[in-house]
Amino acid sequence: MEKLDLKAPNFTSENIEKIADLFPNCVTEKRSERGEVERSIDFDTLRQELSASIVEGSQERYSLNWPGKREALVTANSPISKTLRPCYEESVDFDNTKNIFIEGDNLDALKLLQETYLSKIKMIYIDPPYNTGNDFVYNDNFTADREEYDEASGQRDEEGGRLVANPDSNGRFHSDWLSMIYPRLKLARNLLREDGIVFISIDDNEYTNTKKICDEIFGEDRFVGTAAWKNKYGAGAKTKGFIDVHEYILCYSKSSIENISSKLSDEQTKSYNKKDDKFDLRGGYFTQPLMTTSMDDRPNLQYDIEYKGEVIKPIKQWVWGKERLLNAIESNEVVFSKKTDGSYSVRYKVYLIGENGDKRKGKPMSLLNGPFNQEGTKEVEQLIGPAIFSFPKPSALIAHFLSFDVNDKSEKDGLYLDFFAGSGTTAHAVMKLNADDGGQRKCISIQLSEECDPKTVAFKKGYKNIAEISKERIRRAGKKVKEDNAGKEGIENLDTGFRVFKIDSTNMVDVHVSPDDASPELFDTHIENIKKDRTSEDLLFQVLLDWGVDLSLPIIREEIAGKEVFSVDDNALVACFDEGINEEFVTQLAIRKPLRVVFRDDGFGSGKDGDSVKINVEQVFKLKSPATDIKVI
Repeated sequence: MEKLDLKAPNFTSENIEKIADLFPNCVTEKRSERGEVERSIDFDTLRQELSASIVEGSQERYSLNWPGKREALVTANSPISKTLRPCYEESVDFDNTKNIFIEGDNLDALKLLQETYLSKIKMIYIDPPYNTGNDFVYNDNFTADREEYDEASGQRDEEGGRLVANPDSNGRFHSDWLSMIYPRLKLARNLLREDGIVFISIDDNEYTNTKKICDEIFGEDRFVGTAAWKNKYGAGAKTKGFIDVHEYILCYSKSSIENISSKLSDEQTKSYNKKDDKFDLRGGYFTQPLMTTSMDDRPNLQYDIEYKGEVIKPIKQWVWGKERLLNAIESNEVVFSKKTDGSYSVRYKVYLIGENGDKRKGKPMSLLNGPFNQEGTKEVEQLIGPAIFSFPKPSALIAHFLSFDVNDKSEKDGLYLDFFAGSGTTAHAVMKLNADDGGQRKCISIQLSEECDPKTVAFKKGYKNIAEISKERIRRAGKKVKEDNAGKEGIENLDTGFRVFKIDSTNMVDVHVSPDDASPELFDTHIENIKKDRTSEDLLFQVLLDWGVDLSLPIIREEIAGKEVFSVDDNALVACFDEGINEEFVTQLAIRKPLRVVFRDDGFGSGKDGDSVKINVEQVFKLKSPATDIKVI
């Protein structure tokens, strides 16, 4: 039995825990007045979390620091004025697919997805730039001054270059890379479910810094493990010391998890080498002890059993309750072996195939011997041609991690995210997994439209940027997965499509009027607040983002009383961006009783007439559908 604490609560410790849950990066260690190292709050970092400008302050403490860290935190928290515009012509099966491809800066994309996908992502895999001295990092110079901030954050239409070279001769070589990855991981954490996990591929150049930065963002106790991956066969490239044939995959969880399991490796599968009459149905098995001394005393596990007329007592207690153990004995799933001292060894059978017909999973190994990079290269070459994309990860590697179960909860659905999509390997892996086990997993891929060098094979083959390579690889991969599984039951329903969105400036026009120019007549004048080049679909998806509605929900377009109407997920949201909204039209919408409805602000007319129509529209909904949430843009 647990003892009562009989002490007054430690509110300071409780408050630190609450802050740690909201801002893990604000928890640090310091030396107390008694000279003991204790957990505490980094108030400078907490102040920075709650401030839109850079907060000065320094105090000696255990932490990861670098020039530009505060700017990176401001970058993570700074709002942007952008949107996602749908691109139907580059999509595959736009109307039916649940997968999403976003073209643009992943920092912007992660900010735009915060409302809609907050705490909804099951698993994230990323393969960021390794900072080898020969690659590029994002230029997130958001805090130099207001003009530079406006340009970099998309407050203006000028895009400019988003990637800059980061040679190892750069005095801020590691700092620039850390400033790039920090805000992205911080925003990504918000998107994970409470039982969500993230996998990060990295090599020796930034492994140490990546682990430290994840310890800060997720918390040290959220570190699940590191897999050392032998990523190539053959000699590999010679470095200053060892021959380099490995990389790492770091894994962190959003909250504390009890268990994680993966598909069995070939070596693990070999351990199921015993056979019985259930072999054809459940494969081989190995045995595990049913007596335990490692668990806390539990009276319900302390009982005697009878076997062949003999009473068997556990050394301390059994792993299972009595009813479960007796049922297992009846089913011939328990093995009794008499020892030389007359006592019994009692073990239970662990079959390769579970009772539900799925192949058993086990603890993931921290050492992976393949699949190799050469396989990833061959995979992409077969789809889109040779020398178009360098060092793509093999889809089997990503599928291995995406198939992990958390807390023994086996799921074949859920939402997966890759915000350094590269050649589109994660999307490919998700489709292969779904084809393999009939799953319904969905994937969000994000890739910057990084320009291809005109000298490269990719450019000469017609690919202007990396995002174009990603999309084409996913298109062809979807077709190949279906071809490879032709004849398999239900394969025709496999979702191999994706909705393409491109990050752009907001659809809304910023209207600035100085006090000297303001007049009563101005407020009666019709002012166009939507950019001329934007479509109704553009407006619809900005509304979905602002309202936090899933971007993959089904959308029906129809005409009602001469107006174009969009219905999202049946009645979850109804939108009309036409002008000339009147009571007759609104009455037909209200009869449907939608959860939400949205119109253009100027769709009712301008001035007093528009205000009058708005009031009438609100009254119609109050009468016909009082629960409907009405908004305008």
